[in-house]
Amino acid sequence: MKNIGSIQNINRILKENELFAKKKFGQNFLVDQNILQRIVEVSEINSNVNVIEIGPGLGSLTEYLCQRANKVLCYEIDQDMIDLLEKNLEYDNYQILHKDILKANVNEDIATYFDDKPVYLVANLPYYITTPIILKLLEETNRIKKYTMMMQYEVAMRIASKPNVKDYNALSILIAYKARATKALDVPRTVFIPSPNVDSAVVVLDLYDKLRVSVKNEDFFLKLIKGAFAQRRKTLINNLMQMNIPKENALLALDKMNLDKAIRSEALSIDDFAKLSDILLEMEV
Repeated sequence: MKNIGSIQNINRILKENELFAKKKFGQNFLVDQNILQRIVEVSEINSNVNVIEIGPGLGSLTEYLCQRANKVLCYEIDQDMIDLLEKNLEYDNYQILHKDILKANVNEDIATYFDDKPVYLVANLPYYITTPIILKLLEETNRIKKYTMMMQYEVAMRIASKPNVKDYNALSILIAYKARATKALDVPRTVFIPSPNVDSAVVVLDLYDKLRVSVKNEDFFLKLIKGAFAQRRKTLINNLMQMNIPKENALLALDKMNLDKAIRSEALSIDDFAKLSDILLEMEV
C-alpha cells in the first residue's frame, strides 16, 4: 500500500498537481491512518463484499477498501480527483463513475458493475449534502445492507439519537424505520487537510431485514414524521394542524394513545408515530 492518505503524500500530490481542496464539493482530505483503518474495521467489509464509496477524493480511504473488498464502485463528481485516483490507485478491483450521487441510478449501477455479493457503503460524505444522500439511498435501493459513513458530528448525533433527547428529530426516526444506527467513532477536525470548521463522527447503519414498524400507509407515515418536526418549538398538535389535520382529530388520536395534548414530537418513539399514523389515517376514511 502507498498510504495515499498520509499528510506527506496528500500535500505532495496536491502540490505536484497544483490542486487544492474545492469547497464547492465539500472536499476535506482525511490524513490519519489509524482512523482510516478504524473506519474499515467497523465497516466489516471483506473479500465477499462489494463496496460503494461516495467522494473518494485522492483515494485515502479507497486504498484500504480495495485491499479488503471484492469490488469497489466510486462516485466522484470532480474530474481532477478522478485523474489522480486512476494514477495513484494500484488495484484492479475498483471502478470510478464520474457522477453526482444525488442524480445517479444506484440500482442500475449496482446491477451493471457488481455481482450478487452483499453491497455495503463506506464513505466520507460531503457534509453539505449528507442528509439528502442518506435519504435518497434508503428510499431508492434495498441492495445496500450496511452503511458506514463519516459526517458532521451534529448530524451523526441526530441520526443515532433516541426520544426525549435534543438531537432527536425527523431524520432520527426516518432512519430508525429502516436501520439500526450506531455512532462508532469520533473524528476531530484536526485530522483533515484542510481542517473543517466542525468535528466529525462515523455512523454505522445496519439495515433491517424487515422494517422496524408496520404501518397501513407508508407514504402517510413518512409525511407525518416530517410534518411533526416542521416547527420544533411547537407542540405536536400544532404541527399536525399545520399539516391540515383537523384539531379535533389530532386531539382524539392523542387521547386514544393516552398522550398529553401538550406533548412535543421529540417525546414520541417510532412505535408511537406508527400508531399515530394508523389512527389518523382511519379518521380520514
